[in-house]
Order: sequence, then C-alpha cells, then structure tokens
Amino acid sequence: MMWSLNRISLKIHFLTFFTQFICHRIPERSFNIQGYYFPVCSRCTGLYLGAFSYFTYVYFNFVEYTSLLIILGFLMIIPTFIDGTTQLSGFRESNNKVRFISGLIGGIGFAILIKAIKYFILSKGGF
Repeated sequence: MMWSLNRISLKIHFLTFFTQFICHRIPERSFNIQGYYFPVCSRCTGLYLGAFSYFTYVYFNFVEYTSLLIILGFLMIIPTFIDGTTQLSGFRESNNKVRFISGLIGGIGFAILIKAIKYFILSKGGF
C-alpha cells in the first residue's frame, strides 16, 4: 500500500514540477478540492478540458475543416485572450468561473485550429 502511495505522490510532484513552466499556478486562481489545489490555474484547467473534449469528440466523429470552422476556432480564442490581457494589464480582476469558461471556449478553439492544421497537412500534403 505504501508503495502505491509513493508512486502517486511522485506522479503529483512530477506534474507539479512540469506545470510550473506553462502556468503561474497562483493558488487564488486555481481550483481546490478539500484544500488540495489543482496543479494549473482555472484558465489552464479550462483550456486543457476544452481541448481534450474536442479531441475526444473528433476521435469518434468526422469533422470537415471548412473556412467557417477555422474562423470559428480563431473567434473562440478571443475571450481567453481578452480575459487574460485585461486582467494582466490591471483593467479588471477576473474570477475563477470566468477564467474557467473563457479557458474552456479557448481550448476548444485552439483544438479546432490544431486539428485543422493536421487535417490539411495529412489530406492535402501541406498548405
């Protein structure tokens, strides 16, 4: 039993170490469950969940990457950009719910663009 707890602890420490390079991990801006904070902030949690959800969806369903869908992907990133830059510049203070929702929308948009790039590279032999 102790060995498996040590392995879990080691995985958590590795994840925490790795995520410090891609997220600020400020505790007030992160979700927590019974005092245990997520290894990434609420915006990054939304980004990862949105991208993962979209990748899971397209794994089971064919998606045609049209110009309209690519434009939609770009538009979906805008709320995340606005939320992050207005908070960083001090115009306003965001909350975890807004961060998560804007991250979720941005994650889906980012995943659309990544899959569109992959689609065009593999199906058309490049751009």
